[in-house]
Amino acid sequence: MTVDGVINKEAELSQLEALEAACRSRIKEHKKNGDKVAEKSQLEELKEVMRRKKELLGPKKKGENAEGTEEKAKDDVKSFTLKTPKGTKDYDEKDMAIREQIFSTITSIFKRHGAITIDTPVFELKEILAGKYGEDSKLIYDLEDQGGEKCSLRYDLTVPFARYLAENKISNLKRYHIAKVYRRDQPAMNRGRMREFYQCDFDIAGVYDPMVPDAEALRVMAEILKGLDVGEFTIKVNHRKILDGMFEVCGVPSDKIRTISSAVDKLDKMLWADVKKEMVDEKGLAEEVADRIGEYVKLKGSKELCEKLAADTGLSGNANATAGIADMRLLLNYLEVFNVLPHISFDLSLARGLDYYTGVIYEAVINDSPSVQNGEQVGVGSVAAGGRYDDLVGMFSGNKKIPCVGVSIGVERVFALLSSRRDRASIKSNATEVYVIGLGEGFLEERMRICSELWDAGVKAEYMFKKKPRSLQVQFDVCDKEQIPLAIIVGGKEIEAGVVKIRKMVKEEASSGDKEVTVPRTGLVEAVEQKLQELR
Repeated sequence: MTVDGVINKEAELSQLEALEAACRSRIKEHKKNGDKVAEKSQLEELKEVMRRKKELLGPKKKGENAEGTEEKAKDDVKSFTLKTPKGTKDYDEKDMAIREQIFSTITSIFKRHGAITIDTPVFELKEILAGKYGEDSKLIYDLEDQGGEKCSLRYDLTVPFARYLAENKISNLKRYHIAKVYRRDQPAMNRGRMREFYQCDFDIAGVYDPMVPDAEALRVMAEILKGLDVGEFTIKVNHRKILDGMFEVCGVPSDKIRTISSAVDKLDKMLWADVKKEMVDEKGLAEEVADRIGEYVKLKGSKELCEKLAADTGLSGNANATAGIADMRLLLNYLEVFNVLPHISFDLSLARGLDYYTGVIYEAVINDSPSVQNGEQVGVGSVAAGGRYDDLVGMFSGNKKIPCVGVSIGVERVFALLSSRRDRASIKSNATEVYVIGLGEGFLEERMRICSELWDAGVKAEYMFKKKPRSLQVQFDVCDKEQIPLAIIVGGKEIEAGVVKIRKMVKEEASSGDKEVTVPRTGLVEAVEQKLQELR
């Protein structure tokens, strides 16, 4: 290349670098102003400048970054915030080990009661969800219009279930559904209050004798909480008809009953003085009416409360309250038969804010995890809830009414509770039962062969992905770290003799006489299965 050529090349390169700087400056300005079209156009111009620079500079030398022009241009003008969105989180292998146990326990109990499972879309038509959640409707995630359909992420699994029944003309079904739901709530991560979370629902649809399916739903809730070993718990129970009757007797205007019910529903998070203030100052309720409500919502008990309410002069003359008290008498009798009554608190402060409930309502709280202390919300709150919703399916199916009752388990809250009690070091995050160890030269193919035989027999086994592991201790360390109970040891002498060694890796059994045994290679699988049975 001549001197003039060098000069011309340097001049053009200088011009391109000036253009590049100008492009980058304009891109940042467009990005700041939110002008997507101009930003895209400028990015295309930057890519062309970078292409010309690449041609001018020739092939990249060894060691230089070989990323494509487009990727480099984009990387230079775009940065990432590496975090999950607010109200969501990642779960590591220790977390997932706990969560898998939770899901397994819940699913087995649902199946024990004869439920089948279904699945529904994660988003529904917006009109399906609208007007079903009272004041909580503002927490629904609405999606951008796609192809003429306005959709929203599901808020719970109950309304999609009702839509499913109506759409498929199903009048009797006992089903469970485990899936994620979404709420634009103010998250409290340490208490399991999330924007994306799992619900585990069990529902019974159909016309049956009064309170029979309701009692089974509460029995399912109690079985699950016992099975998860959450500690002592209380299931608060109330009835929407008793609440409606109570509000009517206290003098709440009919057009304010639902909004006042939503205020009462906050008593598990707020003190009565604050709830009363909301009723009077924000919702326009007369103070004397609020005071009368305050006398009722203090009441709680069991069967004896039914008799006290039945003897109440005001409630005994109210049709709603009378019907609700009759249902509660029957329900509490059935719960006594199911051995659930000791966990039940008939609590008039329980309101459940969702608009679709029509009868019995309930929620479970952990006794040593209080919801409110000194007016501040603490603990995980309710870990399970549900109730009867007889009119919801009819909203979708015209005049056909399909009564339903169900229970929902709040997995994230249960997880927050259980994980806080667990020693993470003691949590086994994999299911591996056997680790195949190679001596000396490693004998990779023999280790692979042994694993293949164990896998064929249904035994969970692993081996190190090294032809010649660095040492025997490194392989033992894997067993200790992953809490793998058995090790199979194979080396040149073992292969020659047609045997393998089986060693128990459980620390508490280190002093036992049969810590390590030698077995014939041909009987390996049977010997391993026997050892695993002994350890279970």
